[in-house]
Amino acid sequence: MDKKVEKKSLIRQEDLVLALKTVYDPEIPVDIYELGLIYDISSNGNKVNIRMTLTAPGCPVAEEMPKWVEVAVLDVEGVKDVIVEMVFDPPWDISLMSDEARLALNMY
Repeated sequence: MDKKVEKKSLIRQEDLVLALKTVYDPEIPVDIYELGLIYDISSNGNKVNIRMTLTAPGCPVAEEMPKWVEVAVLDVEGVKDVIVEMVFDPPWDISLMSDEARLALNMY
């Protein structure tokens, strides 16, 4: 899936990604972006929409994670509103992890 920010916004994609990289699943020492939990980032004006998933639907932080993402992204300059949509299709699997995440978790 394409993790892009539409051109209708002055919000920088790099800033959104940096914010997302501050959010961690407490059970895994890798941020949610590198884990591949972020499926899509889009923005329009000062509003950001994020489609994401969890490593498993029954994840113990399923209720808290969207709020953590919202708080992190609201810290980005120009962002006034964040909508986090939790999706489970397609389901997450380790193929979505970045090389950096695989190295950190010794999964090579």
